[in-house]
Amino acid sequence: MEMVTSAVCGFVLSVLLTGAALVYAHRRGLIDQPGRRRSHDVPTPRGGGFGVVVASLAVGVPALLLVAPLRRPAEVAALAVATIAVAAVGWRDDHAPISIGPRITVHLAAALLIGAVLLTPMARTEPARWLWLIPIVIVLAGCINAYNFMDGIDGILGQQVLFVMLGYALLAGFAGETGLACAAFAVAAACLGFLLFNAPPARIFMGDVGSGALGLLVGAFAALLVQRRFAMLWPCVILSSAFLADSALTLARRLFGGRRWYTAHREHLYQWLVRTRWSHARTDVAYMIWNLAIAAPAAWAAVSRPSAGPALCIAVYAAAVIVWLLGKRACLASLRRTGGHETA
Repeated sequence: MEMVTSAVCGFVLSVLLTGAALVYAHRRGLIDQPGRRRSHDVPTPRGGGFGVVVASLAVGVPALLLVAPLRRPAEVAALAVATIAVAAVGWRDDHAPISIGPRITVHLAAALLIGAVLLTPMARTEPARWLWLIPIVIVLAGCINAYNFMDGIDGILGQQVLFVMLGYALLAGFAGETGLACAAFAVAAACLGFLLFNAPPARIFMGDVGSGALGLLVGAFAALLVQRRFAMLWPCVILSSAFLADSALTLARRLFGGRRWYTAHREHLYQWLVRTRWSHARTDVAYMIWNLAIAAPAAWAAVSRPSAGPALCIAVYAAAVIVWLLGKRACLASLRRTGGHETA
């Protein structure tokens, strides 16, 4: 019953607040204009992620604190403060672009706060556990930016977080983490409410206020699951394979090509698909097919057979690399056939 209540509250709040964000964006002129580095053709308001983040925290925080097994108040407070900080710097960037320095500083500080609070109970008796802080910060900051980078076409980010959080909710329920399951259902439902406005053709975009904060929540909820049961690492990583593989491979290609990784571009696979005249809806469906046909079964197999988790995770990401390379090659070939002069 708690899970249903969390989902309903998250959905209703998200719909109401996203609608309010749409009105606010029109009044303040927060409009994304079409351009060479963008994948949309008509001016569209941004900042709708405000509704998703507020709804997620408004429902998720009480669930973590009040639904057994209870989370430590320090953990929940750190999660809330870090998410608000990342959303705030994104909100500021949605109004007027800010440099990479302040943004990355906030992202790293948010990741550091969550990592430190999660490790404190274990590190009191085993100080060597503090060494885990480095990979935790890297992963959480990476999730913030990966999900931010992947927010480039109608619907794709909302549907991905919806899928991942539903997966987390099932994993948490399987592990007896009812409070975390309720919080994950709340975030998933908030994304569903947002998709009423963002599904192709979008009436409002997520904006940095939502994309970075949702990326942090994806990483933080995975950390909470892994904290209680380490074997949950593999299904959590598998569930995000569509976004993590695309963003990591695109980042590597840009770095090796000597381009600035943090500047706007259209080099992710989903953006290449749109450039070859795939619709946003068709591209969204392609990513969801991967989620349902590959990621979901592999994640469940990793839960059912924990010893096979590492091998399944490697297999999924190896398949993702192959799909990414073949997809990129097919897109380039299609553009050349139609007279384009694009390069990888």
